[in-house]
Amino acid sequence: MLRFIVIAILQSIFLSSGQVFLKLAMKRIDVFEWSWVFFKNLLLNWPLAACGLGFGGATVLWLYMLRHFDFSLAYPITSISYVFGMIAAALVFHESIPATRWIGVVLIVFGVFFLVKQ
Repeated sequence: MLRFIVIAILQSIFLSSGQVFLKLAMKRIDVFEWSWVFFKNLLLNWPLAACGLGFGGATVLWLYMLRHFDFSLAYPITSISYVFGMIAAALVFHESIPATRWIGVVLIVFGVFFLVKQ
């Protein structure tokens, strides 16, 4: 079970980091236009590349989880990525997060605890 928990946490970190980098990349993209400059800037957007790496790593770990663990356990535990997303919203994007959202995150953590407890 410990192996599953470690893999699930890593998968969630990759998934949420991909989302964070995607948001950072979108901030750097100008208004869409059919021009070489736009596509060149898009290709040179390093957060967009980091987003792809994050999603790629999450996908590889997700495939492993699907192969080796029950779907009824693997799928709900990916909700732990919401926790990492909220932490990133506070630390990276300096968002003001209301208490009700933090309560929701705590409930997710308790839910994940009950999922892995046997």
